[in-house]
Amino acid sequence: MIDPFGREISYLRVSVTDRCDFRCVYCMAENMTFLPKKDILTLEELDQLCTAFVGKGVRKLRITGGEPLVRRDVMSLFRNLGRHLETGALDELTLTTNGSQLTRFADELAAIGVKRVNVSLDTIDPDKFERITRWGKLDKVMAGLDAAQRAGIHVKINAVALKGVNEEEISDMVGWCGQRGYDLCLIETMPLGDIDGDRTDQYLPLSLVRARLGQRWTLDDTDYKTGGPARYTVVRETGHRLGFITPMTHNFCESCNRVRLTCTGTLYMCLGQEDAADLRAPLRADPSGMELDRAIDEAIGRKPKGHDFVIDRRRSAPAVGRHMSVTGG
Repeated sequence: MIDPFGREISYLRVSVTDRCDFRCVYCMAENMTFLPKKDILTLEELDQLCTAFVGKGVRKLRITGGEPLVRRDVMSLFRNLGRHLETGALDELTLTTNGSQLTRFADELAAIGVKRVNVSLDTIDPDKFERITRWGKLDKVMAGLDAAQRAGIHVKINAVALKGVNEEEISDMVGWCGQRGYDLCLIETMPLGDIDGDRTDQYLPLSLVRARLGQRWTLDDTDYKTGGPARYTVVRETGHRLGFITPMTHNFCESCNRVRLTCTGTLYMCLGQEDAADLRAPLRADPSGMELDRAIDEAIGRKPKGHDFVIDRRRSAPAVGRHMSVTGG
């Protein structure tokens, strides 16, 4: 699949649920209204959609949410998608998780062929963790990280840089990740969905974070890629990678190779734009898959060049109305 700007689309991120067992302050309102279950694709339909994309050239599948591991019977989807790893049609099957359920599922994920997981973790301070996630318990996540490592799954920590919240802790997290054998990826907060608070109070440019880190750590640039938007360095003192995802200060759109599928069958060609394609209707209307193929081709044909994220006090509304938990993290 080639988009209008010559980019090959080889990476699909699939949200299997908009629900989560946390309520992170930058992601959700505390009293969220979730989608009715009748609007959610079945796991079999999600498998059909993913398989269609694999057949059209997708080489990497990332399962996301919400929190993907809270969906009932979600491991049946992983088991079914694992067949594409066995045939060689798929290079990687992975997921992004908050880590709360990894003690239950790490061994089975590893057996299916999941070799890497991204775990969203913004602090290693238990009290601060509860304030950020509202409902989360750090010891449960730490147990999940241990379970993933015992199962042989490589862990990357994703941390959103939040001004006045975890900014003084980021340097220590670099050292902690190095000690534990994790890569770390820092992310700028993005204006997606209405939350309880003002994002201008949270926004911390990673250019500033990197400059501060340089006072303690030696960051060597590298051309390492995972298929996602991060630009990576290697922390010389630990030997582990540190990535920066900068949708605000330096967007990564020129190399975008991915699209996002929601749990309702809506395909977003760009995280930061509202344009979307309904794949649920053609999936259900035509068992042959021909209508679905046409719908996917038409959607890729209008993938935009990039997003237009802005955070400032003159613009109170989010750039995009839907929450990140709906689109898929």
